[in-house]
Amino acid sequence: MAQLTRDLAAFVSSLDFGQTPRRGREAAITGILDCVGVIIAGWDEPAPRLVAALVPEYRGDDGAPEIPSGRNLSTSEAALVNGVAGHVLDYDDVGLDGHPSVAMVPAILAEGWALEASGQEVIAAYIAGYEVWALLKELEPGQLHELGFHPTAVSGTLAAAAACARLHRLDPEKTAHALAIAASMAAGLVANFGTMTKSLHAGRAGQSGVLAARLAKAGFTGALDALEHRTGFMRAHSPSREPDLDRADWQLGRDWRIEREGIHVKRYPICYATHRAIDAMLALVEEHNLTPDAVAEIHVRTGRTQRLMLRNHAPRTGLEAKFSMEFAMASSLVARQVGLQQLTDAFVQRNDVVATMRKVYVTTTDETMPGLPFAPDDQVSVRLVSGETLSYAPVVHAKGSWQNPLSAAELREKFGDCCRERLPEKQTEQLFESLSKLESCASLRSLPLVNKTLDAGAEPALADWRIVQKAPV
Repeated sequence: MAQLTRDLAAFVSSLDFGQTPRRGREAAITGILDCVGVIIAGWDEPAPRLVAALVPEYRGDDGAPEIPSGRNLSTSEAALVNGVAGHVLDYDDVGLDGHPSVAMVPAILAEGWALEASGQEVIAAYIAGYEVWALLKELEPGQLHELGFHPTAVSGTLAAAAACARLHRLDPEKTAHALAIAASMAAGLVANFGTMTKSLHAGRAGQSGVLAARLAKAGFTGALDALEHRTGFMRAHSPSREPDLDRADWQLGRDWRIEREGIHVKRYPICYATHRAIDAMLALVEEHNLTPDAVAEIHVRTGRTQRLMLRNHAPRTGLEAKFSMEFAMASSLVARQVGLQQLTDAFVQRNDVVATMRKVYVTTTDETMPGLPFAPDDQVSVRLVSGETLSYAPVVHAKGSWQNPLSAAELREKFGDCCRERLPEKQTEQLFESLSKLESCASLRSLPLVNKTLDAGAEPALADWRIVQKAPV
């Protein structure tokens, strides 16, 4: 009989930084660095400000900062607020079947700050959480999205709990209890994509991870077979109803999933299911100097699960547009970019953007690629008003992916853009360098994460982010 809960716990509690592969450490550092940047970029968006307004300042010495304002919060609430900020722009990295960094990093930073953990401990915690998530995904042949669950909210909760258990150096039994507790806290619906609640998924995953580890440390208990039991996590969250729980060896600590699958850094602040098609469309626009008036139709072939994520076919708000292939193609053609300036209500509702969205036609395939619930490639073609058809080569790996990574300069540029309005330039450079060299960081508290000149009590500007009711498409 498989003992998945106990085996994962034994792996997490025994994981040593020195055992981890170099490429895996690189993935963890990149994920942490990029996540800090997008937390800072999203800090003053309405969703995290609304959440932060409900969270009181913490007076204890064992709290953690709201990033980047520095307001002292309890660790669980710091994970919540920073997690919402890190996901609200949908600019955070992607991996496995969700967003591993934004589920784990806010929790790791909060607990790491409180515990004065070293950079090596933080990296080991990240890898521990990633490997837990990766194995759970590997054991389930179906896609959680198809069942209506957001993997970031579901698997991410267990990953965050594992990471926090590792930071607390819990023994195998208490780590197993932490995973069991987290298994009953994991939830989040795909139906809420394109609303503020999607960012809440990430914040709650981190918050639940902190709480699960702290409860287990205090002696709170859960079922030590909570993952593999016939009424446990794996079967309750199984789209296939046939999770592979009969293996004799999980290959933990030998087959490093993080080294193989890594993380994918986003170039565009929009659902990752659009990124390969955006790369192709932008290339066609640049190569042929395309204008909206010259284009009659845009055809995209993508994956069925991707299409399910991209639920908004005629978006009216910036939030809705983040989950729309039609918008992604329209923005690529009209603005020749898909950036933060395009993800606003005003741009989405422009007549030329709306007209271009109506030219987009999407077809799907049931085929998937290893490591992501996406099609093996995305294909884009354009039929011109003249009748000519232009096609771009199928895109397998988006720019920024583990297989086609951003350069160091490109990663620095994104980080600087995320921090520009919230941190002084010198502090941004110091923070980037400190995170890049996280292995040598003696204490997380030495990181320059805080700019206390920011107004943490600012009221959110809701007008541009209201959810507009629209007729079914």
